[in-house]
Amino acid sequence: MPAADLPLLIDAARIAGRVATSFVGPSAARWDKPDDAGPVTEADLAVNDALASSLRLARPDYGWLSEETEDDDARLSADTVFIIDPIDGTRSFVEGGRTWAISIAIAHKGQISAAVIYLPRRNKLYAAGVGLGATLNGASLTATQAGMAPDSTVLAARPTFHDKHWRDGAPPIDRHYRPSLAYRLSLVGQGRFDGMLTLRPSWEWDIAAGALIVTEAGGRITDRTGAPLRFNNSHPTLNGVVAAGPHLHSALVGRLGPVR
Repeated sequence: MPAADLPLLIDAARIAGRVATSFVGPSAARWDKPDDAGPVTEADLAVNDALASSLRLARPDYGWLSEETEDDDARLSADTVFIIDPIDGTRSFVEGGRTWAISIAIAHKGQISAAVIYLPRRNKLYAAGVGLGATLNGASLTATQAGMAPDSTVLAARPTFHDKHWRDGAPPIDRHYRPSLAYRLSLVGQGRFDGMLTLRPSWEWDIAAGALIVTEAGGRITDRTGAPLRFNNSHPTLNGVVAAGPHLHSALVGRLGPVR
């Protein structure tokens, strides 16, 4: 199944990229979602429509979970589900930046089987399939084998390293940041950074595709407690995310304190 689905996702991502880049970020119509859920633009919706048209037509028996589609329970009865973030990093898109991504994944019985993350403005297409490895523009990826050290590079928002989240205080780490969660995970799979973490509840569509890119590159990804990730949940969120090579992953999870 991954071998058959992955070319479909790659083609759909490239089409969606052309749709997204037809909009000029700062001039695209924008509004804020209810309940402080962040901004959305007409480009997000156009990309969502383009993906729905191509993917659901090709796989009509797959369920559908997207940030920009009103959720319903129909997907819960499907063994296989598309999990979509039409534009991850909408704020970067609105500001005219390049660090936003189209994130597309397929989950089969709760586990990601195929995934693509595409950054059209950076000409980066990450892809992975179970047993097929992870690639960037066709070149194989390998996560790093770094352990916990002051020069270990970790992608995380600044509040993540408040001492209150850690046993015996935050570890000495070289912290970096990128606005798209999907891109952060891709960079860990690429080996550009040693790890990433977010301690807040995370939407599945932000994590799904990047999770497979990390694991197929030889890394590990779990929730903040070290528990395995499962997708297509009735409430589609995860209890934070820790992703890294195996040594750093174990060290980070071991240092994290209990949820407060």
